[in-house]
Amino acid sequence: MKHHTGSVEVITGSMFSGKTDEMIRRLRRATIARQKVQVFKPVIDNRYQVEKVTSHAGTAFDATPIEHVTELLNRLERDTTVVAIDEAQFFEDTVVSIVQQLAERDIRVIVAGLDTDFRGEPFGCMPELMAVAEHVDKLQAICMTCGEPASRTQRLVNGKPARYDDPIIIVGASEMYEARCRKHHEVPRS
Repeated sequence: MKHHTGSVEVITGSMFSGKTDEMIRRLRRATIARQKVQVFKPVIDNRYQVEKVTSHAGTAFDATPIEHVTELLNRLERDTTVVAIDEAQFFEDTVVSIVQQLAERDIRVIVAGLDTDFRGEPFGCMPELMAVAEHVDKLQAICMTCGEPASRTQRLVNGKPARYDDPIIIVGASEMYEARCRKHHEVPRS
């Protein structure tokens, strides 16, 4: 089934908020509706299975790993009606124009990614993707310190909060990241 109009949906929030689970839920529904689905993820995301997007809860969906977002256009099959991009914050800013091109071609685009980095600052292309999207869902996790809703990603180094000047991109999971609320999110300055 072809869509009559394209659209952009962004699923965002902190780590452990269920972004990938929500994306997979939408992809399964699209598959049930007999829509042709293709999923792309950055090569850098090697935490679980290479050719799948996998949530921290263990749900998975087949995906194509790509190094640069422009590869998506070369790998896009003619009859694809739904394109999903996981961990979009790791792609270069051209992801925004590519997502726009796909939507203009009547493709439904589902994008998942972190809205902020471990510092609590806007992460890569995500703010611009949220601005151009028709639908934005910001999910929350649970603060690992107090149990309240969490909107931040806390990076830990040897059990202590990472410092502000540490590298922005370090791929990891629960061994080095926690969800935290605003009150308990810590980023010491040098």
